[in-house]
This record gives sequence, C-alpha cells and structure tokens, in this order.
Amino acid sequence: MKNRMSVDEAVWMIENMPLNELGKKANERKKELHPKGITTFVIDRNINYTNICFVDCKFCAFCRKVNDEDAYILSYDEIDKKIDELIEIGGTEILFQGGVHPKLKIEWYEDLVEHIHKKYPNIDIHGFSAIEIDYIAKVSKISIDEVLKRLQNKGLYSIPGAGAEILSERVRNIIAPKKIDAKTWLNVHKSAHKINMKTTATQMFGTLETTKEIVEHWEMIRDLQDETGGFRAFILWSFQSGNTKLIQEYPDIIKQSPNKYLRLVAAARLFLDNFKNIQSSWVTQGKYVGQLALKFGANDMGSTMMEENVVNAAGATFKMNTQELIDIIKDVGETPAKRNTNYDILEIYK
Repeated sequence: MKNRMSVDEAVWMIENMPLNELGKKANERKKELHPKGITTFVIDRNINYTNICFVDCKFCAFCRKVNDEDAYILSYDEIDKKIDELIEIGGTEILFQGGVHPKLKIEWYEDLVEHIHKKYPNIDIHGFSAIEIDYIAKVSKISIDEVLKRLQNKGLYSIPGAGAEILSERVRNIIAPKKIDAKTWLNVHKSAHKINMKTTATQMFGTLETTKEIVEHWEMIRDLQDETGGFRAFILWSFQSGNTKLIQEYPDIIKQSPNKYLRLVAAARLFLDNFKNIQSSWVTQGKYVGQLALKFGANDMGSTMMEENVVNAAGATFKMNTQELIDIIKDVGETPAKRNTNYDILEIYK
C-alpha cells in the first residue's frame, strides 16, 4: 500500500504530536470509514469456564492452580444459567474463555461447545484464546488446524485476541515466560482465518514495553490482516496492576494516563489502515475516557460486559448497562447501534 505509515513515523507521532492534533487526524480517518456516525456495541457476557491455569502470567490476578481452594470448572448447568440471564437482557454473544487447564483435551471442549450451540443456536460463541487453542492441540496431540476445525464443526463462531498482550519476545519473556510466543499467536489466528473463522486482535500496554514495541505489535497484525483479512477489530487496553505479581516485582511501573491511552487509540486508527473497527476499552479506562476514545478513532464501545472476572480481579471495576452505553454515545453526537459478533447492526437507537 502506497504512503503507508511506517513504524518510526507512528512512534514519532505518539511521542511528539499534540494530543488534539492526533485526535483530529484519527477522527477524520474514522469518519472516512464510518461516514454515518454510527457507534456500535454488543450485549454479551464474559463466561470464564475455568480459572485453573498453569501459565502463571505475572500480570494476571485471576488464575488458580488445580488444588487451590477457589479453583473451579463451571458445570453445564452453571453455564446455562449464565446464558439464560444474558438472553433475558437481549444478549447475542458469549465471550467464552478460561485459564489454560493442564488436563482438558479436545473432546471435553467439543462436548462443551456442542452443548451450548445446540441449546442456544442464536448465541454466538466467541471463545478460546490462541494460547488455549495451542495448548488443546498439544495436550490432545493434534494440530492447531484440527483443533480449530473440530471446534468450528461443533459451533465455535470466532476466537478473541486474548493472549496477545504485547507481541514482543523481550517483554513476553519477562511478564509471561510460559506463554506462547508472538509467532505462535499469529499462526493460530492465521489458521482460523484460513477456515473462514474471523477473530479479533488485542493489545495490552503499560508494563515494560517501549513505544516502538507497541507499534511493532501493530505492524505484525497489520501484515497478517493484509494477508488474510480475518481480523474484525482491534482492542487496546492498559495493564491493570492490582493483585498481580508483576507490580510486586516491578513497583516502578506507573499507571497509564488517559492521555497515553487516547494517543495510542488515535495512532492505532491511523497505523492500522486495514482495520475497520477499533474498540474503546471503557472496562479498563472508565466510561468517560471510554467515551472520549470515540473522538480519537474508536467506533465501537465493545460490550455491556454483563460479567467480567479477569481485569476485575486486577482491580478494574467499571460497570455500564445498555442504557448508559446508549447515552454516552449520543452525548458525543453519534448514533448508537446494537451489533452482533460479526459487526452486523441489529438495532439503531435514534
């Protein structure tokens, strides 16, 4: 693509451009892609089917070991109850993921996905991070491609971008040394795209990365999007430090400012020229900064987040219901719309 923004240009822009100028450029680009001024959101529920995980990421306060007193695997009845409650408020999607359980194999996941899909055919299952997919393949002694195909055949609709964190081996080796590397994360998503399973791309900033490493992450997902076109959206959020090992080991890590978050959202909108949708992370930023992100390139408010356990365990406790989302979207002069996982608009709120 001609005149494409380089990594160095993006780094300079993030570190030097006045915030209002950066926001103006990003907002102009957003309007080119979304000329009708519609801001979308999805009504979903984040169901963590287990909190048992062997990966032991230093930035995570959610995971437990198999023998921990508060370790769990949800029963089908418990999952069904959560989905029933979601349907009652007009929900259409479950964000379905857990820890990386050391013993659960592909057959367990197939049965679970099939149960949900057959009982709730109108609910999109947006589930299982790349690290979960990779580990299911390893423990089941099959390929990543086979895992994805078998789960897709049972009703898995798409996979989220969780587990990307920062696609820098230097940083990953510090904050999550047991986690899959950047190449594997990208390969899982590429494999999903090959079978026409769409995914999302995510990024966590605010640990030990440099600005250049942030932008290099964007370059990796931009390159894959060029190749496959399989990413529906990009979601950026800041590290939530509460109750984590990482902040204990690196107490000098500072909480990221709204200025930094908005800078990165705006720069991502300009750099990720092949991504139509960029989501605001009000769950980590709060609703007012989340609202402000709509003026810095974001066109989607994400989810009403009926249930959230992972960042909540690390201290982020922001909540919003559907009406609040509608109100803050209207407040910035845009038109709210409920969407599904595929970003198809289901209802517009005038």
